[in-house]
Amino acid sequence: MRQIRVLVVDDSRFFREILVQNLNQDPVIQVVATAKDPFEARDAIVEYRPDVMTLDIELPRMDGIEFLRKLMPQYPLPVVVISALSDKVFDALNAGAVDFVAKPVSSDRYQLEQFIKKELPVKLKIASTARISNIKKSALSKVNQPLPARDRELVVAIGASTGGTEAIFSVVKEFGTDIPGVVIVQHMPPGFTGMYANRLDNSCSVRVKEAKTGDRVLPGHVLIAPGGDMHMRLVKVNGVYQVECRRGPKVNGHCPSVDVLFESVAKTAGSHALGIILTGMGGDGANGLLQMRKAGALTIGQDESTCVVYGMPKVAYELGAVQYQEKLADIPKRAYMLLSKM
Repeated sequence: MRQIRVLVVDDSRFFREILVQNLNQDPVIQVVATAKDPFEARDAIVEYRPDVMTLDIELPRMDGIEFLRKLMPQYPLPVVVISALSDKVFDALNAGAVDFVAKPVSSDRYQLEQFIKKELPVKLKIASTARISNIKKSALSKVNQPLPARDRELVVAIGASTGGTEAIFSVVKEFGTDIPGVVIVQHMPPGFTGMYANRLDNSCSVRVKEAKTGDRVLPGHVLIAPGGDMHMRLVKVNGVYQVECRRGPKVNGHCPSVDVLFESVAKTAGSHALGIILTGMGGDGANGLLQMRKAGALTIGQDESTCVVYGMPKVAYELGAVQYQEKLADIPKRAYMLLSKM
C-alpha cells in the first residue's frame, strides 16, 4: 500500500515532535517534513510534494486561514486543520481545508493517545482521498417556486460528513422560510456544532440552532444534532414533531449517527419526509436512507462529481436508497420540486 506523505505545520516544536513520532508509527503514514510557519510550509510543499498537510490556525508571521487562501489557488492540497475550540475552523474550511480535528485541551494521556493514534490518522487517510477540485464555491440553481401551503407536517432530514460543513451551507442557504422543518446530522466534535449552527443562523434565511431534547421541528427552522455522545432522533409528541437527543454508543463509528436520525424519520414521518445524503467517508446514513425510501419518503443523494468524498452517497446509491442523484448546486431546487408535490 502506498504511503501517505504528510507535512506537519505547527508553531510548537514539542507538538510537532509528538505528531511526527506517533504518526510515523502508522504503516500507511510517513511525515516527510515539518514547518513552524506558513513560509517554511510553502517551501516544504514545493520540495517534498506532500499528499496531505496538517495545519494549526494560530501561526507566526501569517495565520493559517490567510495561508490557506493564498495556498489553495497555487498548490491545491488536502489540508486537515488541528484547532482548539474556535469557530475559526469554519473559516479554514471555507478557505479550502478538507476537515478538522479538535486539539486536546488537557494533558490526559488517554485523550492525547486517542487523538494522535486514532482520530488524526483516520482524518489524514480520509483527506488523502478527497477531491480538492470540489472544495470550491459553485453557482447554485436558484429556487424560484415557493412551496404551497399544506395541511400536513413534512420533515427534511440531511446527513453529511467529510466536506459536509460547506455542502450543508450551500444547501441550507437556499432554503426559504417556507421550507418544512429540517433536521441535520453532520459528523463534528463536541462544542463545534453550536458554533456551526450560529454561523448558519447568521448567514441564512432560516433559523438554525443546535438541537436539544424537546425542540420542535418547525417550518423555516433547522436543528443540528449536537456533537459528542448523543444521537438525535425524530419523535412525535401530542401530534407534533420534536427531536430527542440522548446518549448512546457509536453507530457506524459515529455519534451522532446519520443512520440513527434517518431510521427515526422513517419510523416517525414515513412518507411525509425528504431525505438528503451529502458528501462523506464511509456508509453512515445509507441504510437509514433506504429505510426512509421503503417507508415512502423521497430521497436525494449528492453525485460523485461534486462530492469531496464520495462515500456515504455512493453506498446509499448502490443500496438503492437514492431516488434522485444530483450535483450539489442542484439539490435545493430538486428538494423544492419534490416538496411541492408532497
